[in-house]
Amino acid sequence: MKRIQSSIVAFTLFCFAFFVRILYVTVVGQGYISRFDAKSYESIALHLFKGQCYCIADNIPTVGRAPAWPTVIAAIYALAGPQNLYARYFLCVLGAGTCVLLYFFCSDLFTRRVGILAGILAALYPGLFIYDGWLYSESLYTFLLFASIYVLLRLQRTTKARWAILCGVLLGLLSLTRPNGLVMIALAVVWLVLIGRMYRWSWRNTVGNIALIVVVASLFIAPWTLRNYTVAHALVPVAVGDGTVLAGAYNNRVLPPGEAQGQWVSALRANPDIARAFGVCSDAPCDTKRDAVLRQRAGQWVGENTTHIPFLLGMHLLKMWTPMTPEADLPMNQFPERGASQFVVTLINTVSIPLFLVAAFGLWATRRRWRDLLFVYFIVALTTVQCLYFYGSSRFRAPIEPLILVFVAGVGWWLRGKLPMKKTRIEM
Repeated sequence: MKRIQSSIVAFTLFCFAFFVRILYVTVVGQGYISRFDAKSYESIALHLFKGQCYCIADNIPTVGRAPAWPTVIAAIYALAGPQNLYARYFLCVLGAGTCVLLYFFCSDLFTRRVGILAGILAALYPGLFIYDGWLYSESLYTFLLFASIYVLLRLQRTTKARWAILCGVLLGLLSLTRPNGLVMIALAVVWLVLIGRMYRWSWRNTVGNIALIVVVASLFIAPWTLRNYTVAHALVPVAVGDGTVLAGAYNNRVLPPGEAQGQWVSALRANPDIARAFGVCSDAPCDTKRDAVLRQRAGQWVGENTTHIPFLLGMHLLKMWTPMTPEADLPMNQFPERGASQFVVTLINTVSIPLFLVAAFGLWATRRRWRDLLFVYFIVALTTVQCLYFYGSSRFRAPIEPLILVFVAGVGWWLRGKLPMKKTRIEM
């Protein structure tokens, strides 16, 4: 009976969250046009849809983008037709699925009522649904990451091999969605060793689960790495791009006051000599070499400007926790004149900071559950370090938005334990 009730609650939450997201896509995002990274993803997807190579330009393979999201878009186009609206509907499904996972996670961790609260918050929280109307990989990455976190909680509770296998699948897909997903595999290994020691698992059990996760994840990643080596003649596990990001975050243009301060500018505009040296890269070997040169240039700039690094790191942290993301091609930023867009922007700017403060208190209030939340701590810390290392943006906070809501829901669990409960007298 409890399982049936839980399924009904999950289905209701899914429908509610899906309705909110469809409303956002159809009202705020009506007429959405893919630009910047989204345009690259869609271009690759269209080439795949037409039966060509994994490429942005015709018949020229690329290693500049992780393959999972463009491949998903191509599959959707093959089923429903080449319109990005269908891909954004798919993201609405994923976003609603994240809300359901949050319900199950908080129900297992706290209570069912707290789980329902978390699911409702996730359905309405703009920090989650704004990415479901955007043709970027944020929603897919967030769903896979939170699913991995929930599966690891189930593995911690049961030690059953099936959860390790599922975790390997999710982490493999996560790595193919963004290259930094590879770090999550290493993080899961560290977590398993620590949890195994805390709960006195046998080394055989611990090592067996580690092997399952690593081997299964590798089965997804290795074929793509081999493909990259074939087209780029270099070892590229998933995709290049970190050099481009670093060179755009560490240069003289991000220091003066203005919109770009502490943010990211075009790496090639900031380094015109490299742009001239490579021209317009048209193939994978060129992309790989140029990215390596840009990475080297970023390191050189940091070495020559060490006095500016504390300021930049502080700006990165500040920008990470800024409520409103500056991404120009988000639906509400692409159509700022719409009343619905203005409502969403106002909602984000109104609720975000109070929610962050409640979550910060929840971090303390849930301390008794620290063993169950250990991997969550790891993910929050890693995401913060990555924002400091690259550059800060509320967009880069997207993967931990569900974790913020976990701590907010944890405050509800803490209050429930503090408030007096009425005792019912039972007559014999």
